[in-house]
Amino acid sequence: MTRPATVHGSASTRTARLVRLVAASALLTAACATITPATAPDPNRLPPVLAQDEIIRPYTKLGTVEVSRERLGHIDDLKNEADEWAYDALGTEAAKLGADAIILPEVQAKKGSYLFFPSTSIKAKGIAIRFN
Repeated sequence: MTRPATVHGSASTRTARLVRLVAASALLTAACATITPATAPDPNRLPPVLAQDEIIRPYTKLGTVEVSRERLGHIDDLKNEADEWAYDALGTEAAKLGADAIILPEVQAKKGSYLFFPSTSIKAKGIAIRFN
């Protein structure tokens, strides 16, 4: 019985290819990873959205905060999610300014399309305030 002929260097070539494949896979996996910043505000401690009748102390306006987002999906399906996202995003931006609350929020959701798919454009703004 004869043994198949071995080509010198074929094992090292396969090993080198395997190493390159593993390295490329690791790089692609690391490139797709998301990193949450350590300074992200705690969603439970975001400034609340207040109605005008809830403001009982004097305050200083810090500025207007605006956020926007585009989502795939029909406007009727995303309305509740859009409002929740808008208030959280406004709170996050207001927290960056050092605000105690947000007043006069406005949330708009407009329907659009992306190729053949329905999409929803969400825009929100409010006034960040700090109590005196």
